[in-house]
Amino acid sequence: MKTALITGASRGLGRALAGELARAGWALVVDARDAAALRAAATAFGGTVTAVPGDVTDPAHRADLARAAGGGLDLLVNNAGTLGTTPLPRLADQPIPDLAAAHATNVLAPLALVQALLPALRERRGAILNITSDAAVENYPTWGGYGSTKAALEQLSNVLAAEEPDLAVWWADPGEMRTGMLRAAGEDADAAPPPEEAAAALHRLIDARLPSGRYRASELADAR
Repeated sequence: MKTALITGASRGLGRALAGELARAGWALVVDARDAAALRAAATAFGGTVTAVPGDVTDPAHRADLARAAGGGLDLLVNNAGTLGTTPLPRLADQPIPDLAAAHATNVLAPLALVQALLPALRERRGAILNITSDAAVENYPTWGGYGSTKAALEQLSNVLAAEEPDLAVWWADPGEMRTGMLRAAGEDADAAPPPEEAAAALHRLIDARLPSGRYRASELADAR
């Protein structure tokens, strides 16, 4: 049985992708900060699920996740993230402490998890899927702080792919989704597609084990 560790799995894309993989027979290790919401999601997934509530910025929690994953891991999905300051400010008004906290969640925590789990991933020639955003590459006003975190995650992924050729390393833009995060950003979340659509596209990426690189969920969906 293949095993995936998915962060931020209590809602949105993380929950949708975890559900996809659970239905396909994967064993799951999942985390989220809200313990009650995580337990409810884990119950809904069915199958073999280990729920480990906590914050990915906490080293002790990351150690708990590594222990839960055991000696072998097929897939790490770094999905947990934060917008940072809301409402989203222009860079001239971006509070620096907020931006530092966003980088801690969106960049440093994923890298720390990768470091902790590389031995388990190497053992099974596994894969890493880092969830990024079009804000990493586009100049959307007020999205500069958040976009800078995703741009950093993309470059870390790019270099990691070169350094770990036996692993598949993907950084994927899921596109707009009907999530609380998009709503918190002040966008019309109700007009966006549900996260299940992006999750299905990313599932195809995982199943096909496409080459390391940057992918967009919309393009993966179109390639069916």
